[in-house]
Amino acid sequence: MSDQTNNLALPYILPSQAQKHVPHNEALRRLDTVVQLAILGERQSPPETAPGTPAEGDRYLVGADPQGEWLGRQGLVSVWQDGAWAYQSPNPGWRAFFLDTRQLRAFDGTNWNAISLDADGSLPMIGVNAAADAVNRLAVASEASLFSHEGQGHQLKINKADSSQTGTLLFQTGWSGRAEMGLAGSDAFSIKVSGNGDDWSTALIVSPDGLVRTPSRPIVRASPAAGTSSPPSAGRTGFTDIHVEQGGFELGAAVPSGTGARLIVPADGLYLLSLSSSTLTSAGHGVAIEVNGTTVVANAGGPASASPARQTATTIVSLNRGDWLALLHSGAAQYEFGAAKTELCAVML
Repeated sequence: MSDQTNNLALPYILPSQAQKHVPHNEALRRLDTVVQLAILGERQSPPETAPGTPAEGDRYLVGADPQGEWLGRQGLVSVWQDGAWAYQSPNPGWRAFFLDTRQLRAFDGTNWNAISLDADGSLPMIGVNAAADAVNRLAVASEASLFSHEGQGHQLKINKADSSQTGTLLFQTGWSGRAEMGLAGSDAFSIKVSGNGDDWSTALIVSPDGLVRTPSRPIVRASPAAGTSSPPSAGRTGFTDIHVEQGGFELGAAVPSGTGARLIVPADGLYLLSLSSSTLTSAGHGVAIEVNGTTVVANAGGPASASPARQTATTIVSLNRGDWLALLHSGAAQYEFGAAKTELCAVML
């Protein structure tokens, strides 16, 4: 039988051994060196010399060109024991934690290499101050995340399997979605928002050929019911037909002192309003866009005429959600109502 163990070369206590404490203590010293191996650092900067005031148990990896007390000890693990340097030769497969770089490495017989869990150097999941899982394989909990360049630019790449899948950035409040941007179910870039995480509105869509749409932007084209009418001066005309609509415009209650319904504004903002008025005859008239039955914001009118005529008025005005629009008349005229006749268009800017 050998006098020492195979892997760590620990001396056996033999039956005929005198001073049995000697090999026993030697074995303990070696175990204390290599078990839970934590290396303070690798001495690589010339001159590669031992530190001047080591503490008991300090362990270092001797570099390739040692000098002084470490001369000829390159590649060995050096430990300060009992006021002197002792040395241990590492075997392939040994692992050590390098305290100066906070890195776990393994010895391959020549070099100490950083440990990766897979042969290709990848990790199945990483949690940085957070718990990763099978879906969120990278989880980070911090005040900020930094992705910087290495000499030139930097790209953050989000790849999906096919066009029908999703590749987006999702912004949350309390783990409930509030905004999402990216390729959601198609190859068109979109921005969506939600107030509760369940009901979503698409604010912007950019098609693969570069066309931009805003499907939630308030837009309307509305008119009174098709036909002819001669409203009285100071009377109002509301709306009956909506020919184009998106973003929440709708008809409300009947207008006061007139016919038709109020056109309800869906959101606060600046609006471009365009009024088109078509008359068959006129004794001198005016038709205005009125807000909330109190404020005239644009006016179209014409002189007395026995012939058909057309007048338009355009303005930009600030409107609030819940405001309502109607037409206010002055003078006397016979109007043509309906699409492409007397109608109102509104677009939120």
